[in-house]
This record gives sequence, structure tokens and C-alpha cells, in this order.
Amino acid sequence: MSDEHPLITTPITADLVCGAVELERTERGVLPHRLPAAARARGADGQLLMAEAQPSGVRLVFRTRAMAVELDALPTRRAYRGVPPRPDGVYDLLVDGRLTARGSVAGGNVLILDTVTGATEPEFEPGPVGTLRFTDLPDGVKDIELWLPFNEITELVALRTDAPVEPLPDRGRRVWLHHGSSISQGSDAAGPTTTWPALAAARGGVELINLGFGGGALLDPFTARTMRDLPADLISLKVGINPVNTDLMRLRAFIPAVHGFLDTIRDGHPTTPLLVVSPVLCPIHEDTPGPSAFDEAAFAVGRVRMRATGDPAERAAGKLTLNVIREELSRIVERRAAEDPNLHHLDGRLLYGADDVAELPLPDELHPDATIHRRMGERFADLVFTGDGPFAAPGGRLSR
Repeated sequence: MSDEHPLITTPITADLVCGAVELERTERGVLPHRLPAAARARGADGQLLMAEAQPSGVRLVFRTRAMAVELDALPTRRAYRGVPPRPDGVYDLLVDGRLTARGSVAGGNVLILDTVTGATEPEFEPGPVGTLRFTDLPDGVKDIELWLPFNEITELVALRTDAPVEPLPDRGRRVWLHHGSSISQGSDAAGPTTTWPALAAARGGVELINLGFGGGALLDPFTARTMRDLPADLISLKVGINPVNTDLMRLRAFIPAVHGFLDTIRDGHPTTPLLVVSPVLCPIHEDTPGPSAFDEAAFAVGRVRMRATGDPAERAAGKLTLNVIREELSRIVERRAAEDPNLHHLDGRLLYGADDVAELPLPDELHPDATIHRRMGERFADLVFTGDGPFAAPGGRLSR
């Protein structure tokens, strides 16, 4: 940077952040949350508290002439003892809507999980703040979106540019509020703009609020209340895999929990288009209940693979499988739609089904990789945002 253009530090305030539900002020800066403090206090476990603070779909947005952008951030990453470290989280920089650059922040804290000993509390290793730099950006006024990593807690410390920034004006886009599991949060996508919800949102020309929580799509009442209270033009709920792979509930509890979740959303959004999406295909849990567990043999050679540990015979006692959940979700939506014409259903196997499993199997038996995310996002956009799809805008045309 030249002395003629010293870097300007801009406070990170709510008008520069999109996709977060709440910003927590910290000693260093701000921590984006995807659940409000009231929800986080309602008995959420450590897994959910970690997931909601991983800012999937959250982005810094501003208009500027700057040709250089710097961000100081403190990541907090997960690691599994005995398994090679996961790659650092990815930041995506969009200039006027186009992916222009990617980067990662070095340093940061590490939470080490030990699946061998079964320790309930991860070991915490503190680390330093890191800096992300983007230079040689196009000249002139431009709209910047800096998407944060979907898979690591990200404390935002400082934003610096070589020209002033201003909040991005309202672009008149509809707001899509989505809730789901780790698949919706991003699992093993290539970057934050290529999770399947982010890809679908870009193609549909909407603003995404992603409440996809790894291990946390469990029909929690506080999540439903959060969705009830957030402004939204379009709402979707993708549920199924987490009640199975956590073995959290039986069919008797699942059915009223779905109804209660939908009832709460409808208290705040009585006529908003609301789409219920059933699980994508996951062979290990199609007819075998949970819980899921790490495959110890794979761990022994440094790989992560999952297996189903339930007994298919336990379905008779009300244990959940993905096929059971799909049948019930279809039945619930069909019955409710008789009085709620803005309620819709989508079979998740249309996003990733039997033919896809044969061509592109789930790498760890549970989560999609980058190629599958792209396929799911494109299919969701085609099915939901076009033609007579439940989220289609007038004209039903996709952005490319």
C-alpha cells in the first residue's frame, strides 16, 4: 500500500453484516451469531452453540472504491485427535456479484475432539489473530461481499480498506430464511458461496439467511421462535437426518414436534411460502436407525467415516429412519396444506437420490462433498425458484 492511500479502519457494525441474526460485542471486535442470545440460553448444547457461531451464509457487505481490503479475524477451528487437520476455513470475495478471490486466515484457536476416549469437553488450544488481504481489486465504485467460512467460529476484529466504505443499499431482493443440518450449513463444500443453499440463493436472486446447524436440525422450539421473529419472504425447513443420527426421539415425539415447529413459524409468517424438504438419500440410515458413530477402523488409518449403529428391527418400536421420516413429512404437509395453500413439500431425493449415490457417493457416508453441493444447489434452484415452484418470482427466471 502506498503512503498516498493509507488504510482506513471501519468499525464492523450491523449495517455492514448480512446473514447474521445477532452480533456479539467482544473484547477484540464482534462475533456473528446465527441464533439470538435468548435462543442460545435455552439449553442449547455445545454442539449447537459451536455450529450457530460458525457463520455459514454470513458476509460483510459494503460499497467502496477501495482496491485493497484487509480483515483481521480470530478463527476457532475443530480438530479430531489422531486425524490429519482439516483445511483452514475459506473466505470468498465477491466484487459486483462475481467470485473474485478466495483466502484463509492463519492462526486462531483450535478445539480438539477426542472420539477415542469419548471425552465430552474438547481440549482448547489458544492461537493468535490472523489477517486476510485482498489487493489489486478493480478500480472504481463496486459492491463488495466478503463471505465468512461456514465451518469455523469467526470473531471479526478489524476491517481496513484504502478508500472509505458505505453500507450497501437495499437491492430489493427477497429474503430466503432456511433451516437445516450440517448439509445445509456446508459440510464439505469448496467455500462459503458454494454450499448448496448459497448456490441456490445466487441462482434464485435472493438474500440468504442460513440457519443450517451441524447436528442441530432437531426441531428445537427456540429455533422455531427465531424463524418466527425474523423477517422473511421465503422460508424452508430441511429436516430428517439429525433426529435419526442422534437417535433423539421416536416417531410419537417426532410428529407433534414437526407440527409444533410449523405452528410456531406460522405464528409470525401466516402466509409466507413455506417449504418442507425431506432428507436427501443417505444409504446407511435409509432403513437403519441411529445413532451414527465414527468408524473406528477408518479412524485408525486417519480417515473419517460414519456408520449406523441401530437395529432395523427397532423401527417397530418407533425408532426413526429416513424412509419413515420422508413418509411422515409428506403426510403432515399434505394434511396441513388443505388449510394452508402456501405450505409445500419437496422430496429430498430429488436433490440427491439413488442415481447420484451410485455416481457420487457420500465421502464419509453422511455428508456431501463440493461436487454434490453444486448439484444439490442447482437442482433446488431449478425445482423451487422457477416455473410453478413454490419460491418462483414473476417470470420464474434464474440468475446465471
